[in-house]
Amino acid sequence: MDDKKRLLARVAYMYYQEDMSQAEIAKTLGIYRTTISRMLTKAKQQGIVEIKVHHFDSAIFELETFFKQKFDLTQIEIVPTSHRLTEKEKADNLSVAAAEFIRKNISDDSVVGLSWGATIGRTISRISPKQTVDTVFLPIVGGPSHVNSKYHVNTLVYEMAKKFHGQSIFINATVIQESQPLAAGIIKSKYFAEIHDYWSKMDTVILGIGGPLNYQNSQWRDLLTMKDIKALKLREAVGDFACSFFDADGKVLKGDLYQRRIGIPVELIAKVPASIGIANGLNKAPAILGLIRRGYINSLITDQETALEMQRIFNENNA
Repeated sequence: MDDKKRLLARVAYMYYQEDMSQAEIAKTLGIYRTTISRMLTKAKQQGIVEIKVHHFDSAIFELETFFKQKFDLTQIEIVPTSHRLTEKEKADNLSVAAAEFIRKNISDDSVVGLSWGATIGRTISRISPKQTVDTVFLPIVGGPSHVNSKYHVNTLVYEMAKKFHGQSIFINATVIQESQPLAAGIIKSKYFAEIHDYWSKMDTVILGIGGPLNYQNSQWRDLLTMKDIKALKLREAVGDFACSFFDADGKVLKGDLYQRRIGIPVELIAKVPASIGIANGLNKAPAILGLIRRGYINSLITDQETALEMQRIFNENNA
């Protein structure tokens, strides 16, 4: 038995410490390669080999697995949080993770739609340049008011296109109109037709997610009238995406406000192969949960405390 253990230990040392392939070990010891594979398994089972993975948080992995299984998400990345972190540090950590995620997922010939806001702006600023061929970047909604123009969608589209050496397409319309356009969400002009055509060709869309109506950091809600706000409260809006409000079940609240909105029909967002939501914050947890429940976003970047709050709400509602 000691001889067998010594042989298992030798095989394990050659494989894990000396980085020899199974074929090389088999040739050196005169043993079949398939036998080497079985011996490595036995070495782990008998405690001869113990594998430790550093810089890996099993709690976050389990949380990511929970959301993938419950909501059929294609990809999810949950950023670790700590009570020692400030809100700014949490936002910065989220933007770094989102930047790496987006850079990895955009390749040649991509057609990428963007919403806008502080989270998207911070993320784009963190993306390292990447050489791509024939990529196109375009807005999926009109711009904010002149008062809140720091993160205008055209600026973000331009910055993204510059990062990926791609083409940028701009929009010249405010997201909320005073009266309904000729067709909801669409301005009837040759100029706007190009954007509308690209909306159906998108393979990636990047979305920020707005929180409840009392959320103060909005870049566009000054465009809402008191009548709009009263109607949204009455219908229990929990947040917005692509400047469309929705309730806790993810149902988009269509009506006068939605009809005055300039932007992509929300049904098209659900058809995009990679719809990426980027958001964090306890007050946004119900909104994020509603969107993944309805399938409007299939990839999510958030942080640990937000994900835990989403999990708590889900479990409470399904108890």
